[in-house]
Amino acid sequence: MGTPEFAVATLDAICKAGHDVAAVVTVPDKPAGRGLQLRPSAVKEYAVAHNLRVLQPEKLKSEEFLAQLREVNAEVFVVVAFRMLPEVVYAMPKHGTFNVHASLLPNYRGAAPIHHAVMNGETKSGVTTFFLDRQIDTGDIIDSIEVPIRPDETTGELYDELMQKGAELAVRTLQSISDGTVTTRPQPQLPADQLKPAPKIFKEDTYIDWNRPAAEIYNKVRGLCPSPCACTRMRNRKGAEEQIKIFEAQILSSGKPAQKAGSVRINLPDTFAISTADGEISVKKLQLQGKSRLDIEAFLRGFHPENYNLEVF
Repeated sequence: MGTPEFAVATLDAICKAGHDVAAVVTVPDKPAGRGLQLRPSAVKEYAVAHNLRVLQPEKLKSEEFLAQLREVNAEVFVVVAFRMLPEVVYAMPKHGTFNVHASLLPNYRGAAPIHHAVMNGETKSGVTTFFLDRQIDTGDIIDSIEVPIRPDETTGELYDELMQKGAELAVRTLQSISDGTVTTRPQPQLPADQLKPAPKIFKEDTYIDWNRPAAEIYNKVRGLCPSPCACTRMRNRKGAEEQIKIFEAQILSSGKPAQKAGSVRINLPDTFAISTADGEISVKKLQLQGKSRLDIEAFLRGFHPENYNLEVF
């Protein structure tokens, strides 16, 4: 059971390991692109290409879908980046339902564990398999793999690594279930103020607060790259706001900033620096609203600072 590319790696690994995939469950096709044509999920595309049965329920509690699941008669369900399952579904198979989650539980429960780990400046992450229970990402842990996070690593880079480690861990977990050697342990019970959540990221969460420290902003840029991408805004001389997406940056300096937070300093040919609470961030790759994504030298060659109020917010 899965939807995005992250889940395809696990499905592929399970197939290549010789397990009998009785069916694949994914979301219904959705309109996408300019023509709003129906587009299948990455998981469905893989399943169709490999002649696997595909189920696409609108509602997970519908009698039609539950009947289909019973007919499939799978011994275990594997869930990767899907939806929250009702108990009537996850309790159905003989050997239970396990999830492959892209964090070291109990931290970073939720929809965006990779983004939040990078944004928070973590030095390690990982993948965890656990049996589902009634609450989100709280079931007993089966196994895990730890992965270091480089200081300059982006969410996109960590995503790719955890995608492969998750596939490896899923196969290892399936083998232990098949062998009858699987063991579990309860998740550590941390106080609420020590748990680090990973909720879904919305558009308003992508905007940078330049009154924050440079290191925090740098981590936010890494954590939102390549998608949904860290954003800021700048006004042109007519007073209209233009959005800027920042794909790459570096900490230029720390200490007392020379200008107020959000002030822009340009030095040709390659410096577009923005003041923070305690220094400056140098933007390396960006995209001005309605324009192409560019490295900073190419951007500055075509940028006319006289047309803008050189402050971001």
